Amino acid sequence: MESTKTGPATAQRTAPADNAPPEVMPALVKHHAGEGLRLDEARPVPALGPLDVLIRVTKAGICGTDRHIWQWDDWAASRIPVGIVTGHEFVGVVERIGSAVTLFSPGRRVSAEGHITAGTDYNSRTGAAHIARDTQILGVDRDGCFARYVAVPESNVWPVHEEIPDRIAATFDPLGNAVHTVTAAGVSGRSVLISGVGIIGLMAVTVARAAGASRIYCTDINPPRLELAKKLGAVEAFDAREGDAWIKHVRSETRGEGVDVLLEMSGSSNAFDEGFRALRNGGTAALLGLPAKPVTFDFNTNIIFKGCTVLGINGRRIWETWYRMEEMLLGKRLQLDEIITHEFPLAQYDKAFETMISGEGIKVLMNVD
Repeated sequence: MESTKTGPATAQRTAPADNAPPEVMPALVKHHAGEGLRLDEARPVPALGPLDVLIRVTKAGICGTDRHIWQWDDWAASRIPVGIVTGHEFVGVVERIGSAVTLFSPGRRVSAEGHITAGTDYNSRTGAAHIARDTQILGVDRDGCFARYVAVPESNVWPVHEEIPDRIAATFDPLGNAVHTVTAAGVSGRSVLISGVGIIGLMAVTVARAAGASRIYCTDINPPRLELAKKLGAVEAFDAREGDAWIKHVRSETRGEGVDVLLEMSGSSNAFDEGFRALRNGGTAALLGLPAKPVTFDFNTNIIFKGCTVLGINGRRIWETWYRMEEMLLGKRLQLDEIITHEFPLAQYDKAFETMISGEGIKVLMNVD
């Protein structure tokens, strides 16, 4: 999940419909304005409107956004409503459907696009619903998937192909971020620099290789993840703490010009500066990483006089990114096994978050059902 939307929000529930019997479920709730989450064993199951689908969650992934919510940093405090069920990455099975749902039936294995819009604004009606102005994000603006059940509109549900296992389908959201970033930049036959090899950055390495990038370079401050980046397809990976001599080296490897494409995944102000310095004149920069605070940046040198193209990347193109992601997976083009490192039962959510936050794990899943 990536979003630049700011400001407070209110947790929302779908309207009751279909006379469903009252039920309760276990769910991870942001129960107070402070660090941590709490497992509520008796959270009401979401009620369904006529166009909603109730999904029984089987696996859910912990995202960097969930880490912000757990730690209750300034962004979370300004954005997340206390009392919300968190989480937005998942796979599950359709449990019930609203009275007007026609595309899905109970028993179907599905995931869902977590950016939910009414579909009526300019961007939604012109093929850019991922940046609709009325977007609500699952687990941020409305109850999410760290629960036995989650309700989403039928228009946001994605059928999971039978050849794609649950542990992969549970990562569609971040993998879609990587696919969107890579494909928007057009990496085929081009040299690529990926700055930041966290979860999505590592996914971007294997996606860029599958998409035909000629050479992939990476930077980060985490040596084990830099080594994994090389296993996934990077020709070289540099520790950014060791200075910027690597920029000169990369330029020497690219005819003295610099890389064709920068994929910025870190949100680090230093990485922004160094990445653009390593980008050739006329190159393309696709920016997904979110800085924690305003960045001081040499706009004239790095953008105007460089004549580069800069792309702001948010979420996934609906549904273009999903189709591309599915084709890459069905074509066995992506290496994800070493990125998805841990699985825990929902009851051990504290251990799951500890493993993710400590860096011991990369992509950490929780088994809900």
